Amino acid sequence: MNVDFMHNTQDDSGRRNAKIAFLAILIFVVMTLYTMNLFSMQILNGDYWKQRAVKMTSVPTILDAQRGEIFDRNADNPIVVNTDSFVVELIPGDIPDGQYDTVATKLAEYLGITKDAIDKKTSGKRKAFTSIEIKINVPLEVISNIAENITDFPGVSWRNKPIRTYLETGSISHVLGYVGNITMEELKLMLNEGYNRNYVVGKTGIEKVYDQLLQGTPGSETRLRDAKGRYIDEAPVVVPPQMGKNLVLTIDTRIQKLAEKALGERVGASIVLKPSNGEILAMVSYPYFESNAFSTENASAEFSRLTNTPNNPLLNRAVNAAYPPASTFKTIMTTAVLSEKAFPPDKAVECSGRLFHGDRLFKCHRPPPGHGWLNLKNALAQSCDIYYWVIGRDYLGVDRIASYATEFGFGQSLEIDLPSQTKGFVPTAQWMEREKNRKWTDGDTMNISIGQGDTLATPLHVANMMAMVCNSGKIYKPHLLKEVRDPATNEVLQTVEPEVLHESTVDASVWRTVQTYLRYMITDGTAIYPMHNKVVQIAGKTGTAEVGFKDRWHSWMVAYAPYDAPVEDQVVVVTLVEAVNDWEWWAPYATNIIMQGIFANQTYEEAIKTLGFEDRKKQVGRQD
Repeated sequence: MNVDFMHNTQDDSGRRNAKIAFLAILIFVVMTLYTMNLFSMQILNGDYWKQRAVKMTSVPTILDAQRGEIFDRNADNPIVVNTDSFVVELIPGDIPDGQYDTVATKLAEYLGITKDAIDKKTSGKRKAFTSIEIKINVPLEVISNIAENITDFPGVSWRNKPIRTYLETGSISHVLGYVGNITMEELKLMLNEGYNRNYVVGKTGIEKVYDQLLQGTPGSETRLRDAKGRYIDEAPVVVPPQMGKNLVLTIDTRIQKLAEKALGERVGASIVLKPSNGEILAMVSYPYFESNAFSTENASAEFSRLTNTPNNPLLNRAVNAAYPPASTFKTIMTTAVLSEKAFPPDKAVECSGRLFHGDRLFKCHRPPPGHGWLNLKNALAQSCDIYYWVIGRDYLGVDRIASYATEFGFGQSLEIDLPSQTKGFVPTAQWMEREKNRKWTDGDTMNISIGQGDTLATPLHVANMMAMVCNSGKIYKPHLLKEVRDPATNEVLQTVEPEVLHESTVDASVWRTVQTYLRYMITDGTAIYPMHNKVVQIAGKTGTAEVGFKDRWHSWMVAYAPYDAPVEDQVVVVTLVEAVNDWEWWAPYATNIIMQGIFANQTYEEAIKTLGFEDRKKQVGRQD
């Protein structure tokens, strides 16, 4: 029994050894064959397989999506569209060794540029396999010439790249903005949102704020080409791009042109606002720029030129520049006096043309003997500084004045849909101690009581101030977008609803009184002549801000009309003319021209003729 067991054990061990030996030989043979095959493919026949790999290459081409178009409030008047154009690109790594200079020289001839221009764009990237834009806005005939001689242009390709075209130019440029190639800094911020290095993005204005809505979805076209770069005649695999959404703005291009001409070539701004919902019908800032100039290869040079141009055409003065609101601020002061019952509105204060406070002499805009005895209604109508100095200093005080200014939206963002905006400023006693290291004085209170001193507001703040009066204590968020629409079906995908920005607790009776006073200011006050209008009843307030120059002031006018209509039918117009212009007290005249044009459905030329402003002579001296 022991002999048999030992015999069986020896047999099993022999069979295992035989299996192991067989597997070892099999693995050796397979590895040898595999190594010989790799040697054959990579060493003996390497050139053959390399040529075969290059012979048929799948080439995906990005198809740029068109940006959504932009329309004015009527939705049938496009103001920004896309124009077909081509861009020529170069992949330096696809150019065979030693042929770069030949390809670059010939390509430069075809494109009408210098070889140095191509060298500059490919500097440090001669071996890169990424596409480099060489020239945009290339005509179709040039593309055809390159295509016919494609064997001479290894590494050269082209694609359709729609160019943004602004049909409406001039003052609307600050609203629309412009587009440009995405920068590396922008790409770092937008990479997670699906952007890539080939994107064109909004740089300012509506183009920037609503870039994601305007951006479409890029498509692709995948084709096969041979070793010479020629496309093989097979149907490409195409994923079509999807156009971005169309935007309908609140802007009325007729009113925009009217306001633009009314302001004229005067450094300043003008806004037309619907107080009932915050829609901006017109927004003008002068000087302005040409948006189409940024769709060319000279965009960088144009930007540099504009930044060095006097009065900065890139600055949107309607929202990004703050000024002393001057006597327009007396609208807020009047509301505060009535609401706080700080001083009887029928009680008179004497204006002698000057007021001594401490060792300082304060002068009213009307020299001695001044306005005489004035109650609140007439003080607002005549814009008497002495009345408001006394009321502000002796009866309201800095805290209540600052509180009411804030309630009207001053010193805070109005959240309009533009990339940036200035908050303006409302000074307080605490701020004075913290920032200027001195105590607040009664003289400071007197200054802010007439919208001077450190108080600052944009034209949009002043427009919203008047909108609160129209709405009896309510301010809506001002906005420029009205609707978002599908580019294929024109279906309305989104409508911007009015959004309350702030609601006051001031009693309704106070607002009715303020409205009455503002109408009286037009019929019997400082604006009786420039604001006279037979077509529509207007209410409003003038303002003249001292800016430190002798006989130089900012000219303000803020008004609304029709005075006797429901707020849904009213518009607010504000005009600011900076002190850098020759003094002519133009703001009220421009505001009346805009009102005339809107309510009489007239052009600028028709409006000034009807109002008799054609031969108006310049007025020297301050009007308030």
